Amino acid sequence: MTMIVISREWLLEHLEDPQVAIVDCRFSLADPQLGKQQYQTSHIKGAYYLDLNQDLSSPVGEHGGRHPLPNPEELARKLSAIGVVYQQTLVVAYDDSRFAFAARLWWLLRYLGHEQVAVLDGGYSEWQKAGYPVTDIIPELRTGDFIPQIQTQMLVDRQTVINQKDLPEVALIDSRESDRYLGIREPIDKIAGHIPGAMNYPWQEATDTTGYLLSPSEQRLRWSQVDNAKEIIVYCGSGVTACVNLLSLELANIHTGKLYAGSWSDWISYC
Repeated sequence: MTMIVISREWLLEHLEDPQVAIVDCRFSLADPQLGKQQYQTSHIKGAYYLDLNQDLSSPVGEHGGRHPLPNPEELARKLSAIGVVYQQTLVVAYDDSRFAFAARLWWLLRYLGHEQVAVLDGGYSEWQKAGYPVTDIIPELRTGDFIPQIQTQMLVDRQTVINQKDLPEVALIDSRESDRYLGIREPIDKIAGHIPGAMNYPWQEATDTTGYLLSPSEQRLRWSQVDNAKEIIVYCGSGVTACVNLLSLELANIHTGKLYAGSWSDWISYC
């Protein structure tokens, strides 16, 4: 079985492994430059940086949400440049936001057919807390070979959501905080509320407060109400933090999760 989550101890032992590529995904929606600045100041030794807006998304359009999926060929070139060989190199993604951004890269790689990808449990702060190696040295680019094989079945669009959301065998999951789901608070999008028929599973509940993922048995318990669904469609505000719930489903050994990438910001663009 492919590793999905790795410990900081495992990564420490594999920092020099040429078959491992480490990617720093730190980002702040409130300050889009912050993640890169943090990386340039201090990061895990050997880690490269991929930016949510610049690398893991494509430009915003009228529809498609606030973080449309990146162009697969462009992302493939960037992955090749940091030494990723398709289906061979283990990519280890980390952030400092309880996987909010690392899970986006984890999902994207799987969407491109690359299953050798894992997230670092505890993230950057727990790595630092352990006193493990950090640096401000930017590693030199490497030579990889990444040829994407897109897994179209992992993705749904707005029309598919409309067609399937009310079917009894389909579960529609809103991954945002409950007050945004309920429409009490909406700090980002122009319209508050949720897609009719959606259930609320806030993405933060996949982890504890220190940024460690719950155990597989706890993840299974978390999804016990929907684990019999033939299809679980997951969304959030823009298709980013929904990936934490997709990671949670995978850890729970539930493989029916699909991403509505445009998410709420795409849904309301048609209103």
